Amino acid sequence: MFKPYPLAQIQNLPAWRQPVVLLFLMALAMPVAFRTWSALLNNFVIEMANFDGADIGLLHTVREIPGFLAIGVILIIMLMREQILAVLSLTVLGLATAVTAWFPSYGGILLITLISSIGFHYYETVNQSLQLQWLDKKRAPQTLGWMVAAGSAATGVVYVIVVVLWEPLNLTYNIVYMVAGLVTAGIALFCLLAFPQFEAPTPQVKKLILRRRYWLYYAMQFMAGARRQIFVVFAGFMMVEQYGFQVHEITALYLANLAINIVAAPMIGKLVAHFGERRALIIEYTGLVLVFLAYGGLYWFGWGFVIASVLYVIDHILFSMAIALKTYFQKIADPADIAPTAAVAFTINHIAAVGLPVPLGLLWLVAPDAVFVVAAAMAMISLGLACLIPRHPEPGHETIFKHVAKTATAR
Repeated sequence: MFKPYPLAQIQNLPAWRQPVVLLFLMALAMPVAFRTWSALLNNFVIEMANFDGADIGLLHTVREIPGFLAIGVILIIMLMREQILAVLSLTVLGLATAVTAWFPSYGGILLITLISSIGFHYYETVNQSLQLQWLDKKRAPQTLGWMVAAGSAATGVVYVIVVVLWEPLNLTYNIVYMVAGLVTAGIALFCLLAFPQFEAPTPQVKKLILRRRYWLYYAMQFMAGARRQIFVVFAGFMMVEQYGFQVHEITALYLANLAINIVAAPMIGKLVAHFGERRALIIEYTGLVLVFLAYGGLYWFGWGFVIASVLYVIDHILFSMAIALKTYFQKIADPADIAPTAAVAFTINHIAAVGLPVPLGLLWLVAPDAVFVVAAAMAMISLGLACLIPRHPEPGHETIFKHVAKTATAR
């Protein structure tokens, strides 16, 4: 069970024990805990600990600290296999989510959030590495799209239960957090025991590396972390604070996102495969600029909750196109660099995520609309960076500047 199993021999395994099945199971397990935690979070912290904008900013800064320290994954994989680390991290996420409601105080919420975040961020770091090592480059966008859809479907089951049964059964935060967390931990345990330890053909570099030719990928990861954090922290918080959404109402909004994502994510995967990462990311960032400016319009023009809800759904769909950033790196990377670069990129992604929530939380107290203007500016920078991706990225052709240089030399 724990012996290395070469990927070249997976045809000898039954269909249910293939590595892609393991990736799908983990894609199902993670959102059950994390998205349930997210769906209830704003109502939970406001009702139980009287959080305001500054408090929610600090909470998310604490939550992002493990992401900033994801570079530590490089040290851990010297001692254990990435696959083992992935399922153990999922288990930590699940168990921490299960006991979240046991800590309703300000300090308790910060502590349990930190623990669950360690599980989430270390899982995400290693999972991205495993996806890029195990999936064929030609089919990676479509497969990643289906994995997003699978995660949305799993989370949708939980959300339906919350929306339909929260009031009739008088569900509590403790019950919902407990069930969701234990489901995730249970799936993680099954993944640990049921699958062999798959071994990719290219051994991974187990040390810190920073390569000059990956600079555009690093820059895009930094900006993605910055504007993503604004959405994660403040978009949902706005729905509760500005429009008074209750638990079952905010969960219904998340459920609409999931239903759309189940259909849209595989289509987005095909779009990335057909049109390429450059065009997909340009579409994403152009859309994000418009959506964030429209968020500001909610305050400028007094638009109601219906427009706010539509913007939230569009925002979520656009973020699904981030799979293009993964496959862009897969195409330009040395296969041995995938694991250490995933850790480095995750840390870079979280530099802004750690630094932004507190000052933006303070800005929120004065001018909530200004927070979304800042987000639009960040999306504009990301759009400019996306324009530097070549139509067909590959090693030695990571940016359009390489193409310009080669054309000039040919002339």
